[in-house]
Amino acid sequence: MKQEYFELGQIVNHFGIKGMVKVNPFTDDISQFEELESILVEKNGKLLDIQIEEVKYSKNQIILKLKGIDTVEEAEKYRGCYIKIARKNARKLPEDTYFIADLLGLSVYTDEDILLGKVDIYNSGANDIYVIKSEDGKQILLPGIGEVIKQIDLEQEKIIVHLIKGLV
Repeated sequence: MKQEYFELGQIVNHFGIKGMVKVNPFTDDISQFEELESILVEKNGKLLDIQIEEVKYSKNQIILKLKGIDTVEEAEKYRGCYIKIARKNARKLPEDTYFIADLLGLSVYTDEDILLGKVDIYNSGANDIYVIKSEDGKQILLPGIGEVIKQIDLEQEKIIVHLIKGLV
């Protein structure tokens, strides 16, 4: 089942005195915040649609001025809240590129059709790390590179990998 919303980041603090919020991004391309007119903020189990008035950057974080949040005190109320976007509003991905949310939990098989387990994914900066967890609790860490990740089939909910000598 495809996720209806994607998490783009988390509000971690206020910024300045005019109610701006500091966001840790969960996306590779933080410039996409500039293309958004509004975001969904998850607060108390509800999604609030809030317009973006301004986007700035500070180190690896995004600074947002959100409509209706004009003081430090108001901004503080959103600390810890997650920022989401509807799938239909997400950027279209290039071919052979996938949203991590769509890959989580897929079954991972070797190119010799041996089931390794289910996948979780972490971003290490240079490339994604595919963490395959077997039913007996063992983990295999695989780099998200073409030599290892051979095929991703979302319809069959499976990933086929090639285990390079020395990886496992």
